Amino acid sequence: MSALFSLFIFPGVLFLIVFGLLAEFIDRKIYARLQNRIGPPWFQPLADIIKLLGKEDITPTHANVRMFTLAPLFAFTAAVCPILYIPIWGTKALFSFNGDIIAVLYLLTIPTLTFFIGGWYSTSLYARIGAVRAITQLFAYEVPLFMGILSPALLANTWSLSEMTVFYSQHPWYWCFNLIGFGVSVVALLGKLEKTPFDIPEAETEIVAGCFTEYSGRLFAFFRMTIDIEMIVGATLFAAVFLPFGLTINPVAGFVIYLIKVLCVVALLALMRTIVARVRIDQMIRFCWKYLAPLALVQVFINLILKILLFK
Repeated sequence: MSALFSLFIFPGVLFLIVFGLLAEFIDRKIYARLQNRIGPPWFQPLADIIKLLGKEDITPTHANVRMFTLAPLFAFTAAVCPILYIPIWGTKALFSFNGDIIAVLYLLTIPTLTFFIGGWYSTSLYARIGAVRAITQLFAYEVPLFMGILSPALLANTWSLSEMTVFYSQHPWYWCFNLIGFGVSVVALLGKLEKTPFDIPEAETEIVAGCFTEYSGRLFAFFRMTIDIEMIVGATLFAAVFLPFGLTINPVAGFVIYLIKVLCVVALLALMRTIVARVRIDQMIRFCWKYLAPLALVQVFINLILKILLFK
């Protein structure tokens, strides 16, 4: 019963949906205010989901029905599961094992693959162009993202997120050594979430809605919630890896601090997508391999050198 509660209520599906919709509202509100617009009301993300859930699911005539239908469900499931392995209000995750950071990164890769599958098997020209762009971006930002997040694990000498948080709570000033990795990871997360300037796979002025062009109703609602949940899980991962503050105090205060950290990451993402315009796919790939990947590699070398000097 405890495992089912954790999976479906807190910190699982229900909590992630509610927090994801709240984060979407904050993201859209900040984005609007920075553009001198009023922005949506607080209930707009929820109203959008309710509207989609009430609409009919329309499947294109020539689409692969099985792949077209299953892609949103796999995306949603893969976005929810990683939260179980990430410490939230303390130094211990609900389920922890040595190597869980690899499992979390793997699960966070699956939604992008399902975007590609859903777009490709819908057989729409716009959707297939968006699908190719989505999978192309994946190979650009994924390597810097992995190196940026795994470099703090090298310094902590563990592949467990729970053990990492214990290490950085015992050495609170070591987080300063991971600032380069944090910057690289935040930029890469914009690519994973397909937000400006990396919203190339669903560029509405070019290819309608990209991978999601043929989706409607409940299936599109699952994709929408997947992106919101993925943003929360990514920000939670950053909070545990790069912002290990307030993890050793009481659970209530630790949870409040967790909410603040996650919303700060969401606000940072909104700020970054406000000040930069969309780039082309070739520019995005060149930027990731020319700048992000070398910076992430520098972070790895810094942590390896510090590990030798501090813990020899």
